[in-house]
Amino acid sequence: MSTPLSLYDNYTRSLRPFAPLHPQSEVGVYTCGPTVYDYQHVGNHRTFLFEDLLKRVLVWNGHAVRHVMNITDVGHLTSDADTGEDKMEKGARRTGKTAWEIAALYTDAFLADFLLLNIDRPTVLCKATDHIAEQIAFIADIEKNGFAYRTSDGVYFDTSRQPGYGHLARLDVKGLEAGRRVDLGDKRHPTDFALWKFSAPGEHRQMEWDSPWGRGFPGWHIECSAMAQKYLGDLFDIHCGGEDHIPVHHTNEIAQTEARCGTRLANFWLHGYFLLQNDAKMAKSAGEFLRLQALIDRGYDPLAYRYLCLTAHYRSQLNFTWDALDAAATGLERMRAGVYAIRDAAAADADPAACARFTAEINDDLNLPRALAVAWEVLRGGLPDAVRRATLLRFDRVFGLRLADWAPRQDAIPPEIQALAESRLAARQAKQWPESDRLRAEIRARGWDIEDGAGGFALKRRG
Repeated sequence: MSTPLSLYDNYTRSLRPFAPLHPQSEVGVYTCGPTVYDYQHVGNHRTFLFEDLLKRVLVWNGHAVRHVMNITDVGHLTSDADTGEDKMEKGARRTGKTAWEIAALYTDAFLADFLLLNIDRPTVLCKATDHIAEQIAFIADIEKNGFAYRTSDGVYFDTSRQPGYGHLARLDVKGLEAGRRVDLGDKRHPTDFALWKFSAPGEHRQMEWDSPWGRGFPGWHIECSAMAQKYLGDLFDIHCGGEDHIPVHHTNEIAQTEARCGTRLANFWLHGYFLLQNDAKMAKSAGEFLRLQALIDRGYDPLAYRYLCLTAHYRSQLNFTWDALDAAATGLERMRAGVYAIRDAAAADADPAACARFTAEINDDLNLPRALAVAWEVLRGGLPDAVRRATLLRFDRVFGLRLADWAPRQDAIPPEIQALAESRLAARQAKQWPESDRLRAEIRARGWDIEDGAGGFALKRRG
């Protein structure tokens, strides 16, 4: 009997057996996507990789998945506390492009990284700017239900109307009230947040819209509540994001949806932990961050970074170092080479016992490090080659390392090396062994190895 899938739900702070809310339909998954004011860094991609692995594990367990991801292209202020500039407007000034142009530029770059990391594209990729009407309607219902108030700079959510506000993050709301040290402006409580922000008098914004409350733009949190409901319904299966979303963004998504629909939006709330660099959170706000392209520029295969992320559980922080990436690249290369070496094995079925062990690990809250250990045991073990290959390629449906597609790099062979190798082959065929050995030594001296086979020879650059 296979091991059932269990996932850690941050809302209940418990490991829970997963069962779809609607067994006869797709599993609904919503994941918070990028704010496209800049390139994504590899820390962002660790979260996206965790979410991709979740989808693959759901499919492994026989579920069809409807995955919705948002693109935040308006409304996310530089502070989570509804202060500062809109990140899109700030990015436009930094680049000299329009806000619309940088949104398109960085969305395309984000999707290009997805391809390089072998992350499956979402079923629905929805932009905040394409759903302004849905957000306005959502805010209007929140206001009608008595959970919103207007101020001089916008429409705010009144968190005091919800006794359970902050449950996801276990916020000490009373403590926040007692310890507040900042000017709230017209906000009534420290935890209240913007649903709609007014354009300031005399301010020229590139992204603004008319609304029942005045011309302006939506708050950051409302887009996810509105688009998740539109594409997945009032209550769906799983909502994901980074651990930094727990105290503010996801807490406020839940508050909005409870105010309009009476649900907590998702049955499971899963969060990936940070990628650290020098034991500090990797963030764009620090001014320096590692893009995937920086890894490629240093000669790394992007899938080496995917492999690195497989080596740590998604609920544990992973410290990025170049040594760690080197080790991951070596591990990936050895696994690829091992699978390639048995590429000519006859077709076979995967080993049931190994698949059962693999399932037990991935179904234990996505324990990919232990699943990876199972794969290495299979690769090194005593199963027939055909069974080993079939088993490892089946595992790769979850790993996403493209093991079946890999082949050793074929270097262009210089004509003079090819000529020496052909002369050596002729010497071997004539049984002129001293001449054959001399030519082999000359080939090696020029940086190449030659391997003899039934069909002739193979050349490979040394080192």
